[in-house]
Amino acid sequence: MVARSIIVGCGTCLPARVVTNHDLAREVETTDEWIVERTGIRERRIAAPGETTSDLALAAGRAALDDAGMTAHDVDFLILATTTPDDTFPATAAKVQGRLGMTRGAAFDVQAVCTGFIYALAIADNFLRAGQARTALVIGAETFSRIVDWSDRATCVLFGDGAGAVMLARGEGKGTVADRGVLSTHLHSDGSQYDILRTDGGPSSTRGTGLVRMAGREVFRQAVQRQAEVVDEVLACHGLAASDIDWLVPHQANRRIIEATGRKLGLPAEKVVVTIERHANTSAASIPLALCEAVADGRIRRGQLVLVEAMGGGITWGAGLVRM
Repeated sequence: MVARSIIVGCGTCLPARVVTNHDLAREVETTDEWIVERTGIRERRIAAPGETTSDLALAAGRAALDDAGMTAHDVDFLILATTTPDDTFPATAAKVQGRLGMTRGAAFDVQAVCTGFIYALAIADNFLRAGQARTALVIGAETFSRIVDWSDRATCVLFGDGAGAVMLARGEGKGTVADRGVLSTHLHSDGSQYDILRTDGGPSSTRGTGLVRMAGREVFRQAVQRQAEVVDEVLACHGLAASDIDWLVPHQANRRIIEATGRKLGLPAEKVVVTIERHANTSAASIPLALCEAVADGRIRRGQLVLVEAMGGGITWGAGLVRM
C-alpha cells in the first residue's frame, strides 16, 4: 500500500465588506464595464480596519477542522500560504497555531504569492507521505488590499481579501489514479521573471513595505503559457487525457486566463469552478476558496478527479491532482 494525503475537511472565510466595481469607479478612473470586460470581476471582499490575515486564516482553519470533525489537538502541521503576513516575523502561522490552541507539531508560512496554496499543499503532502505527520492543516490567506496602490487603476481593481483551508489526513491506497487523495503536485519557478509581478518595497529595502506593481501584458502571457505547460505535465505524469478530469479549479486571476485553460482541457464551462466575479484575485487564498465553495455546494463530490493550477509572482507556477 502507498501513503496518501486525503482532504477530509474544507473551510473558508471572507471579510464582510463588499466593494463593487461601481464603488471603485467613484475613487479611480474606471468603470464596471471596463473591469468586467478585461477581468471578469464585479466585486471583491476587503478586510475591515484591524482585520488581519491571521483573523481570516484562523476562521477558515477552524471551519476546516469542524468540517473534518477534528480539533486543534489533532493537527500535526499547520502550513499557511500568504504574501501578506501580519508581521515581518514571527510567522503568521505561529499566531494562528496559538489562537487555535494547537499545542504540538509545527507551524510555518510559505511565500509563493498566487501559487502559494499549491506549494503549501505539496509540502504537507510530502510530510504525510514520508510518515512524518498524520495530519496537516493547509491554509491560504491574504489581505492583499493592504499592499494595493489604490490610485493605480490597472492593479487596484484586481485584488480582494479572504482565506480558504483544507484539512489533510494520512491514508493509504494502491498507488493508482483511482486512489482517493493528493495524487501528485508539480512546482516550478523562474526567477528571471522576478520583476513582472512584485511589490516595490520590503523589510530590507529603504522604501517601506511596498505596493503591487505589475507588467500586465507579460504576466498574462506567462500565465497562459506556464499554466498550459503544467497542465500537460500533470496529465502526462498519470497517463490521463483531459477528458478524465472532472473539475478544474484554477487560480482566480483573470476570467480570460481561466477560460483559455478550460478550452485547452476541453472542459465545458460548467466543469470549471469560477469565483473571480465575486472574490477577485485573492492570491494564495484563491484556490482553496474556490475548491471549498464547490465542495460545500455539492458540485465537487467524493471520488471525483480535481485539477488545481496557478501562476504567481516570482514567477512561480504549479498544479496538483486530487481525487476527492
